[in-house]
Amino acid sequence: MPAYAIGNLRPVAVLDDEVFTYMERIQATLDPFGGRFFVHGAPAMEVREGEWNTALVIIGFPSLDHARDWYDSEAYQRLIPLRTRHMTGDVLLIDGVAPDYDVSATAAMLRAAQAV
Repeated sequence: MPAYAIGNLRPVAVLDDEVFTYMERIQATLDPFGGRFFVHGAPAMEVREGEWNTALVIIGFPSLDHARDWYDSEAYQRLIPLRTRHMTGDVLLIDGVAPDYDVSATAAMLRAAQAV
């Protein structure tokens, strides 16, 4: 099942050179774990509900184990400070859903559990 690393980063007005170095080097840390960018900052976006003032990053992996192994890897751990010294945000690793995922089945299961 696919998994994702999602970053909700608070952009800064001027990016430090370390952030550029982080960006230049991150793909090499992803490659051994099958990671690839799906969204990087989303410069073109439409806010349809609520407010949005952060930069979204979504990186896909073959599995949650791949995502964990990437994040915990020595290569990526060395890069993290290049980003965190200059921008704040939230990062999470999360399971995706199977190709045959049925949200109505999930709703039925949750409805039944709540009725108990």
